[in-house]
Amino acid sequence: MKAKLNNREQKVLWATINHYIATAEPVGSKVLVNEYDFKISPATIRNVMGALDRSGFLYQPHTSAGRVPSNSGYRIYVDELISPNSLQAETASRILLQRTELIGRQSLEIMLHNLTQILATLTGCIALITAPSGRMARIKHIQLVPVDDRKVMAIAISDSYDTVSVLMDLPPELSSKTLESELQTISNFINSQIQDQNLAEFDYLLPWQELDRQFLQYTDFIEESLKQLTSVCQTPAMGQLFISGIREILQQPEFNELSQLQSVIEILEGERDRLFPLISQQSQPSLANAVSVKIGTEIDLEAIQNCALIYCDYKYANTAVGSVGVLGPTRMNYENAIASVEATASHLAEAIKLVS
Repeated sequence: MKAKLNNREQKVLWATINHYIATAEPVGSKVLVNEYDFKISPATIRNVMGALDRSGFLYQPHTSAGRVPSNSGYRIYVDELISPNSLQAETASRILLQRTELIGRQSLEIMLHNLTQILATLTGCIALITAPSGRMARIKHIQLVPVDDRKVMAIAISDSYDTVSVLMDLPPELSSKTLESELQTISNFINSQIQDQNLAEFDYLLPWQELDRQFLQYTDFIEESLKQLTSVCQTPAMGQLFISGIREILQQPEFNELSQLQSVIEILEGERDRLFPLISQQSQPSLANAVSVKIGTEIDLEAIQNCALIYCDYKYANTAVGSVGVLGPTRMNYENAIASVEATASHLAEAIKLVS
């Protein structure tokens, strides 16, 4: 819901949400007057809160209670009334650096596990980090193999000896009479140019002029084969999702009963693959480096629509390779959570250079 709020309405909405985030208790007009230095009467604040209620940004859980934010209120709060907490960002960065230095050099798996725990502690939410996708893999060998007269299989082997392949149709203009020997020559040439390159840095524009003229006819076909290979390699492996923070979120009043947490636990334990598309922005280049916030029904997974989700990608060689996020109640400290997610993504982008 979009609405143009005047300065007074913005200040009252900001104060109401701030107080509710801190206390988890419905907020009344007298509280705002006493704690937020409003220069207006409680009656005037009540009128403003009533207007915000009618606009759908606040609501009363009971007739006699104060007001609490709606999802629309949180959306205005996040989009227009706050900015990431710079002090929290500095604190998070310092803690991440200190903790990782204390642990010392470690495997990628251990590092991701530790960073997830740290992020959960920093935010009081469930922390989610996806392992880097195939974009970090380095190419050890590529082979072009004729399958029949009109089909060629392109095979790539990574430095971890994972193998991926794509089946390509040979264009009609290419002859198949000497296909096997020509593909071997081209395979040798490609490997001499790209061996040990990172997929994220891969350049399809090979120096074809170094090949004999007879092979130039293969240029478009080979470049398309390589693009399809790297596309397959760059698909994140499902299941490589690191999660921490169940203990932290149990301390939130929204989840102090197991029944309230059950739907979240079921997703985290049994349906992790459904979380991947929720926290990945890798298919949306325009969102690179941006932090996204989804609140309530904005989350495309009904079981966790009583939550808020904050996430962003982290990069390797200027390419998004994974995601960092937190999942918590809609009544989370958004300023601190956004800053912590950004700091963790930035730290992780630097840290994976040391283990790749």
